[in-house]
Amino acid sequence: MIKGVNRQVVEITQTQCEYFERVLFFIKPEYSAVSEGDLKERATIIAQSAGVPPAARLKKNKLRLVLSLCASACGGALVSGVIFLMTSFI
Repeated sequence: MIKGVNRQVVEITQTQCEYFERVLFFIKPEYSAVSEGDLKERATIIAQSAGVPPAARLKKNKLRLVLSLCASACGGALVSGVIFLMTSFI
């Protein structure tokens, strides 16, 4: 949330991407004199070139979680087996 700041904003609602409803661009104060049409055109080009967010990060996190759970289960089984063997020989 921005409070007490006077900023020029360009909003793009036609993103042509199913993931994004709209994109907001905050204009730097030194470029506020540029025409609105030029700013909107440049913002549209950037918004269209953004593309789809990468799904690889989500898959990588799931793989890391599965490997972590498997390693924990194997470690627990190893500790349990060692304790069982130690108690059975005593």
